Amino acid sequence: MLKMFSTQLTGLLGRIQNKQEENFEDAARLLAQASAGQGKIYIFGPNEMAAVGMEATSGVEPLQSAAILEPSSPPTFTAADRAMIITRFSSDQNGIEAAEVLRREGVPFISVCTSDEDNEKSLAELADVHIDLFLKKGLLPDETGNRYGYPGPIAALYVYYGLKFTIDEILAEYDQL
Repeated sequence: MLKMFSTQLTGLLGRIQNKQEENFEDAARLLAQASAGQGKIYIFGPNEMAAVGMEATSGVEPLQSAAILEPSSPPTFTAADRAMIITRFSSDQNGIEAAEVLRREGVPFISVCTSDEDNEKSLAELADVHIDLFLKKGLLPDETGNRYGYPGPIAALYVYYGLKFTIDEILAEYDQL
């Protein structure tokens, strides 16, 4: 079972990389503006997606200028601040509420989640840049036709690292100027 999960997960991560390459670059440039301009990169991830914010702020290699966003008590934002919202689906109500706070405050932000086309309000549409996780259901089939093995945080952390590596490259180039 683990071999099948690994194969499916590798395919998912490859799909994210191949289909979202341009969005990775756009999102990293948007977020790098915060670090280059003395701003913060606020990260909001409800439930299991909080793993991304924890990795960015408390991991072995933290993201420069990263801070956790608490939408219920937002900080005083500056013009240099940027944000990242990570949820399972673009219809996530907590994510949409965080996006509305950021929009109201004029903070550019990216979203990282699976697009949910069936909803009238979508985090993917509210964001300046959206990176789709392409993860509508679990990766493995069971004997009754259902699916399990939903690796949302793994996919989100993969996107985070792709963004972090690109942001670090952008900032290194900026420092050489």
